Formats: sequence, C-alpha cells, structure tokens
Amino acid sequence: MEENNINTDESSQVKPTEPGNTINPEENEVKAELKSVFLNFLENQKLVRVFVGIFYILVSVITFFLLIVFLLYAVPAIQNIPGGEKTSVTNSDELKKDAAYKKIMTQMGRDVQRLSKKYSGYTSGQSYLVINTTDNRFRLYKNKKLIREGFCSSGSYKMLQTLEGRSWTFKTPKGKFTIQGKITNPTWRRPDWAFVEEGLPIPSADDPSRYEYGVLGDYALALGDGYLIHGTLYKRFLGMPVTHGCVRLNDEDLEAIYNNLNIGSKVYIF
Repeated sequence: MEENNINTDESSQVKPTEPGNTINPEENEVKAELKSVFLNFLENQKLVRVFVGIFYILVSVITFFLLIVFLLYAVPAIQNIPGGEKTSVTNSDELKKDAAYKKIMTQMGRDVQRLSKKYSGYTSGQSYLVINTTDNRFRLYKNKKLIREGFCSSGSYKMLQTLEGRSWTFKTPKGKFTIQGKITNPTWRRPDWAFVEEGLPIPSADDPSRYEYGVLGDYALALGDGYLIHGTLYKRFLGMPVTHGCVRLNDEDLEAIYNNLNIGSKVYIF
C-alpha cells in the first residue's frame, strides 16, 4: 500500500478564529460614530465654552452649598467642643471672710426670698390660667399643678382703618388679669369694627343687627375692656393668631377652664 503524503505546509492549514479577535462590523461603526461625534464636539468651540461654563457654575453652586452647611453645622459643633481647661469650684475660707463677698451673698439671699414670695403670690392654691400669645398655647393650673394645656387663638395684630381716620389694632392685651365675669350661652354684641370690616354701615348702638347668637361657644369669661375668653366656630384656626383680641378655645378646653376658674381668678397673658 502506498503511503498518503500529509501536507504540513502551515499556509495551507486553516486556523480557528480566536474569540477575542472576532470582528463585529456594527461595533466598529458605533465606535466610529462616537469618535466622530466627540471630534465634532471638540471642533465646536462655542459648544465647548458653554459646557465648560455650565461645569463651573455647578461646581460653584455645590461649593457654596457645602460652605453654608459647614457654617451652619460644623462651626457650632466645633465651638461646642469642650476645651482642655476645666472650671473647678473652690471653697476658700479667705473668700468667705471678704467683705464684698459677704455683701453679695447677703443681697442674693434677699433677692431669692423676695422672688419666692412673689412667685407664691402668682401661683396660689387657687386655679389660674397662663396664655402664651407667641405659641398660642394655654396652661391651666390648680394647686400649683398643671391640669390641662392645649392650643388657643389670640390677636392677629392686623390693623383696620377707615377713610374717616378711625382705626383698630386687633391684639390681645398682655399682663396680669382677673376673671371679672362668667357667662353661659353668651351673645356677641358686634362692635363698630365688625361692620367696617364687612363694608357695612355702622348701625345705632341698640340696633338688633349688633347682636349675634351662637358664635362664642357655650361659655365666656370676661377679662375687662370687652376682652373675653370664649369658644369658636373656626376650630381649625386654633393655634394661630387670628382673633380680634379675644382668646378662643375649643369646646372641651373652654368647659374645663370655665369650671375651674372663678370670678377673681388670675389670668396671665404674655
């Protein structure tokens, strides 16, 4: 039998294509297109300047924001870090013998006694009411203990003025007051400003249109000069300064205050 000649010529052998060397025409086209877009972008100097400007603006805004955050939070935190020095309390016999020191301590003792008596006078065993017109909250005390607190509404501090020169500022007076009267099912006698506010002519003093029923709640406590603690139809506004000077409460709080305060009871408004 004749032996078959085996062709060992490398050029005649077919090499398998390696995976990494696979040529994808679509991929080359995408790369070429991206390169073209990038080159066009670089050639367009106006677009480059706009892009650089936007970049600098963003960097400036972020830097400003970080600076504000640093000033608001980091600086106070650093300032509150306690220092290495500690304050020590000394008990010096020489200081106690000093005449100026004795005088200061004597005066402080007298001030403490005076303020304690004054505090006891404000916070007697009787019930009293404290009204905060800044936060529009009230606190009811009995036997020097807080028994109820909640929201109220006080004066809006708005001004109403007529063409004739009359004006009203709707603010709740501040200071120490006493309950001068207690009323059930109160009727509101509308003052002049109520008609001016609605653009209506002011009627005579005894005109029936001045009297309005059912708008002050079930109870009212008089503080004097026309100012009342009463209920309201607009409970959603409690906690806000919206009144014409009176203090408004919801029904439950008003009833509790009415039952605990007597004529002569103290009301502190600040």
